[in-house]
Amino acid sequence: MPSIQSSIILFKALSEITRLKIIWLLINMDSKTCVSEIVDVLNVPQYNVSRHLRILSKAGLLEESKEGKWVYYYIKETDSEFLSYLKKAISILPEKEMAIEIERCQQKLLARKS
Repeated sequence: MPSIQSSIILFKALSEITRLKIIWLLINMDSKTCVSEIVDVLNVPQYNVSRHLRILSKAGLLEESKEGKWVYYYIKETDSEFLSYLKKAISILPEKEMAIEIERCQQKLLARKS
């Protein structure tokens, strides 16, 4: 069970629209993603995306893996019931609010495979 303080940090991390979109995309697209892909998908400057990823990582929501020169971010696997419910709540946010971002993300993932 998370402490009140860690829960506050988590909710503050999710209270900003860009961070919420990043988490939503990582949950729903089920793929690790690098900063440049998130920049392209969300149409947000690189320094902002990096800052948001740092906040989400410190809140315990993300993990990263380095592959060559790329750092990929993905949703942290956890057995925490609290985080599981939180991820489920985020994953069911309306897709219509993210239609443009979903399309861009799918294009990026297809380009990565080719």
